[in-house]
Amino acid sequence: MNRRKAIALAWVLVLTLFTTACSFVEEETGQREENDYQKIELVMAVNGTDNQIDARVADYFAQLVEERSGGNVTVAVFPNDQLAGGNASRGIEMIASGSVDLAAYATCTLAVVDSQLPVATIPWSFTDYADAREVIDTTGGEYYAQRLAEKNMTYLGSFHNGFRQITNSQHKIHTPEDMENLKIRVPGSVVYMGFFRALGADPTSMNWSEVFTAIQQGTIDGQENGVSITASSKMQEVQDYITMWNYSYENDLFVANTTVWETLEEKTRQLLQSCATEACEWGRDTLEKEEQELLKEFEMDGMVISYLSEEELNVFKAAIADWRSEIMAEFGEEACEAFGITDFDLTE
Repeated sequence: MNRRKAIALAWVLVLTLFTTACSFVEEETGQREENDYQKIELVMAVNGTDNQIDARVADYFAQLVEERSGGNVTVAVFPNDQLAGGNASRGIEMIASGSVDLAAYATCTLAVVDSQLPVATIPWSFTDYADAREVIDTTGGEYYAQRLAEKNMTYLGSFHNGFRQITNSQHKIHTPEDMENLKIRVPGSVVYMGFFRALGADPTSMNWSEVFTAIQQGTIDGQENGVSITASSKMQEVQDYITMWNYSYENDLFVANTTVWETLEEKTRQLLQSCATEACEWGRDTLEKEEQELLKEFEMDGMVISYLSEEELNVFKAAIADWRSEIMAEFGEEACEAFGITDFDLTE
């Protein structure tokens, strides 16, 4: 009996050890399966500085990717177009050629590879951020994807660069007459240049790095940009007035080089797409929330904020209606239809 008990006890011990070992292997196997991503480091380029929304979205994306891949997939983010020597046009060439794997650029900057991409910057295409989100996440995004695919870029998402406002050091702006002869720095875009000329202003294109000094020296009277960039560039220190008119919506497109994208394993692509979508939504939410906080800071700094009424906006819209119809024709019916852009109805 003692011998049988000893043998039984030995078998119990063996089975216990075997079961424990199997459980350990299953746990380890499960962990490996969960984190079974290819080991790879990707490079992502953005144009903005560390504290601007494109760099912050890229950093958030990189954090999500590393966490969810168990450290197997990492993304090295380079702000300020460091890899392109600060030249955004060169940076876009690098993402198209595959010298860079991932990137985020404003549509007006991406115009260097496709002049149709900034179509949504046509003045007063959207009423608010909710409207922009809805359109871009449906027909607008499909249009971006189609156009970018022709340039060897895969569209992964879009996030706000912001509605563009105008600041100046001369006076409040409430009517088109207030725009007469104001020297305003604008990006070198046919949309922005044409818009300000149609209002009688004197638009000029210059490097963003030169704008603060140019305003200080009186070379120009003001600039137009989103609230976030206006604040991060400390324009409130040299500009007394800001007009909130949401005249143009600008967004950044999150893209991957298509050749690189297609070499990645399917599981890795799914991870990157999921993280890009989440990062874009985070960027949108963050910018919308921070704009309201920044406007309060502007007021505390003594900046005069003018919020235009619907009636005042309609006067501006009437003043540019003919030019806007012309620019819509240049972009074409397909592009405008994708973003629901139509001629103004000013009869109400």
